[in-house]
Amino acid sequence: MEELITKLLDKFPFLSHIKYGQNEYIGIVQNRDAHCTSFYNYERITEQGLKELFLKLGDDWWWESNRMIPINIFLKAEWLPFRPYLTTFISKDCEIIAGPNVSLSDLSKKRTKRRSIQLIKKVD
Repeated sequence: MEELITKLLDKFPFLSHIKYGQNEYIGIVQNRDAHCTSFYNYERITEQGLKELFLKLGDDWWWESNRMIPINIFLKAEWLPFRPYLTTFISKDCEIIAGPNVSLSDLSKKRTKRRSIQLIKKVD
């Protein structure tokens, strides 16, 4: 089973392997903060065409975005069919075993460079 999950994550780097309680899930993390982790559960999708679209749009998001913006914000209307598959867990009980996670709180933390300016008075 672990070998299959490893191959899946290698082929689709945007997928995350999540453990919550005794259960493990495969999907795309929408947002993770100190309180809750929301992700789109790939395993709950039953329709084959929708599964293929999920993987195609996930690939588009992975390679065309900076990966810091949640997939539902980046793809907007294209991602709406996957809203029913959104699952939310309590973060302290949720472990991301492998794969990326997105956090909107990380977007608000800007790196600032400190610059020192020295003013020199010219004497003529």
